[in-house]
Amino acid sequence: MAISADGVRLAELPALIGQRLGPTEPVVVTQERIDSFARETGDCQWIHTDPQRASAGIFGGTVAHGFLTLAFLSRFLHELIEVRDAPTAINYGLDRVRFPSPLPSGSSLRATAIVLGVRQDQRGVLLTARVTMAAVGADKPACVAESITLYPGGLLA
Repeated sequence: MAISADGVRLAELPALIGQRLGPTEPVVVTQERIDSFARETGDCQWIHTDPQRASAGIFGGTVAHGFLTLAFLSRFLHELIEVRDAPTAINYGLDRVRFPSPLPSGSSLRATAIVLGVRQDQRGVLLTARVTMAAVGADKPACVAESITLYPGGLLA
């Protein structure tokens, strides 16, 4: 099932199970973004923030923090799955987060997703999707995570 430009309804989510969505539009992960993330989180390790030293390191240059890469997940999921009759979408949790390869500074990052499950519970509708984020042209993804989104108060039927 393709998602239309105006999104899907909650009742249509089960039809997405097993479907590959995307890719998203790319986002450039600049050194400025990496440095800002380092300042905000206090993770200023040289592989992220010192281009000169990192150029001689194992990655040949600075790389984005894994958690910075992961932080783009919400943005990408919103682009991939817009639920038009849900009042909001809440990040409920993550399962199996992995960082298979580094994301070099200046890379264009984009994502695809596969909907793994949709279920109703007392809080609303829970959607689980495996989101794969990779640099354009990369052989391996930079991050793979199973994301759980809650659409509170929503009903499937």
